[in-house]
Amino acid sequence: MTISACRVRRTLAALAVLLAGLAAVARAGQASPAEPGTGLPGAADSFYGYVRHAFELDGVRCYVVVPREGAKGRPWIWRARFFGHQPQVDIALLELGYHLAYTDVAGLFGSPKAVERFDRFYEYLTSRHGFGKRPFLEGMSRGGLIVLNWASHNPDRVSAVYVDAPVCDIRSWPGGKGKGKGSPADWRACLAAYGLTEEESATAKVSPIDRLEPLAKAKVPILSVCGDADEVVPIEENTRVLQQRYERLGGPIEVIVKRGVGHHPHSLEDPTPIVEFLLRHAR
Repeated sequence: MTISACRVRRTLAALAVLLAGLAAVARAGQASPAEPGTGLPGAADSFYGYVRHAFELDGVRCYVVVPREGAKGRPWIWRARFFGHQPQVDIALLELGYHLAYTDVAGLFGSPKAVERFDRFYEYLTSRHGFGKRPFLEGMSRGGLIVLNWASHNPDRVSAVYVDAPVCDIRSWPGGKGKGKGSPADWRACLAAYGLTEEESATAKVSPIDRLEPLAKAKVPILSVCGDADEVVPIEENTRVLQQRYERLGGPIEVIVKRGVGHHPHSLEDPTPIVEFLLRHAR
């Protein structure tokens, strides 16, 4: 899909004003009324002025947000976890005609069950609703686990991957086996999701950093945005390992480091570099 450079520049130039206005609308509770979508199921409400459809697929909560004017081929960005948090990139792409999609994989930590949920959602949107075959994947924090693991299983179904302060190794977070704080309760849930014991987790190759070869072989572009003062998901144990291993395998990866920034805030105040990266690799 090709979008004119002029349109991209106009959209990104107006985005700061748009976000400020939408934030004011959200605070005032004056969301634009929802309109009928594109044959999608579920109740329609508003997401920053765009029509959002909320429904369940096999008992799992899902959202699809519809652009005002859809781009040819129905391209989309697939958000994993923390829907609506720091939505700058999502809103910019909605303005450019992309759909925004989400399916809930909370508590699954990128495990095979999470991958299966993603498989079903992908088939549903592409087969039943004509969505494009190669979405952008977006994973913030622990969302990095599922987008990278799903992409590794499906490298021919991805245009590009954008991760933000991403968890790339379960032993770093929630395991806390390195310099990061970890989360004991989440670590127990993570081990259960993967069916691992503590001892087995030491050698299990289940994290994204251990499953990069299919992505590298397919030359799937990855962008990671992260802070170098992150004490929750340390860059040295996650993005830097991802970067080193992916480059060693010949995979294309870019990293934007936010100096002196911790795990929050996610994204960039001006999302232009992220949006431009994704659009360069649209397929």
